[in-house]
Amino acid sequence: MGYTRAMRYAKYPGGQKYEGGKEREPQEWYDDEKREIAKRFEAKWEQVREDEQYQRLKDQHRQAHG
Repeated sequence: MGYTRAMRYAKYPGGQKYEGGKEREPQEWYDDEKREIAKRFEAKWEQVREDEQYQRLKDQHRQAHG
């Protein structure tokens, strides 16, 4: 589960942002465990984005595949 989805599950019971076609009000950290997971994911994601080898490989991929 990525950062965005984990944060949605942390804010909304069952991860359901919409109910009856209307957006629900987020609950201030409905699920603390999922919020912690999202924060850990974000920290690791930031490390990867700053990694020189990752950047080099990402640039190569973009050049090869657009």
